[in-house]
Amino acid sequence: MRRARVLLAAALAGALLSGIGAGRSTAPVVAGKHQDHVRVQLKWVTQTQFAGYYAAKALGLYDAAGLDVDLLTGSDDANPEAVVALGQAEFGIDWLPSLLVWREKGADLVNIAQIFQRSATTEITWSTSGLTSFDQLRGRNVAVWCCGNQYELYAALRKAGLDPDNPQDVSIATQSLDMGQFLSHQVDAAAAETYNELAQVLETVNPATGQPYTLADLNVLSMDADGVGMLQDGVFASNAWLADSAHQDVAVRFLRATDLGWIYCRDHEDACVDIVLASGPALGAGHQRWMMNEVNALIWPSPNGIGLLDAAAYRRTVDIALQFGDIANPPAGTVYRTDIAQRALDSLEGDASGFGWEKALVEVTPGGR
Repeated sequence: MRRARVLLAAALAGALLSGIGAGRSTAPVVAGKHQDHVRVQLKWVTQTQFAGYYAAKALGLYDAAGLDVDLLTGSDDANPEAVVALGQAEFGIDWLPSLLVWREKGADLVNIAQIFQRSATTEITWSTSGLTSFDQLRGRNVAVWCCGNQYELYAALRKAGLDPDNPQDVSIATQSLDMGQFLSHQVDAAAAETYNELAQVLETVNPATGQPYTLADLNVLSMDADGVGMLQDGVFASNAWLADSAHQDVAVRFLRATDLGWIYCRDHEDACVDIVLASGPALGAGHQRWMMNEVNALIWPSPNGIGLLDAAAYRRTVDIALQFGDIANPPAGTVYRTDIAQRALDSLEGDASGFGWEKALVEVTPGGR
């Protein structure tokens, strides 16, 4: 059944290419045409957080753009900025605050497309704890992932008058790759993306009741609601690589096909879940359905068109990073450029903003099955 749905997805992608994908700036591939090989370092492991990229590959959208694309899965010790800076990938996917930090360290990287338009980061506590705001975390054990994922939390803590570098204010624990620390009450608060870790908790059976946890069991402290939400998954490359006009053309074709992949996943969520499941994610079908719905909510609507970074959202991210000490100085040089994303967007016809998209109600499944 799943194979049949993937084959159906491929057929639907053909209609997508002949409709919304009828572009002006990218010529169709002809038999024997050279395929440019590019590598994309994803931020994390295979999951529907990256469904648009997997869909573009599985449905032949990259092939049609003259691209041979390798999607490199992430891990807890593989930083996308480092991988791209070292020339081990042409494109990387990561959060903008992390890119700002790496640029301040000297990495010559530039954001070329902003896929997620809003932040998904929360810090969760148990409802029985009474911890409903960041200032109440003083003296508590607070978990967050390392290596570029901590900046929103640090901003929230500093805004609340707590120094994350001072153990007397708050004890920062390196968060594990699952929610075990939180579920076993080893920490008082834990980081949770709305599309992933929050669902992992809700998919877990509460031993006291024999039923899965619900949102009533949790306090969800949203970074966006607290005013420290920063831009997340964006596409970046090195300025040195982009200095070649031929590479800029590759980037346009890559973004155009990726845009089509995300548009397809907006309009065919179940088919995209099947595509990702066929790529072997660690978490199950129910979890991936929840994630696909939540990720679409981070992308759509894209008021300026998918992939275009909003200048006001960029300034807000930089201001928060500066105000709360994630970076020491205002970014120098070109942090982002919109010309490549705009060229990709200009080649699309149809709805590339998604104002009509509505978030679905996805039921949590025990264990994410």
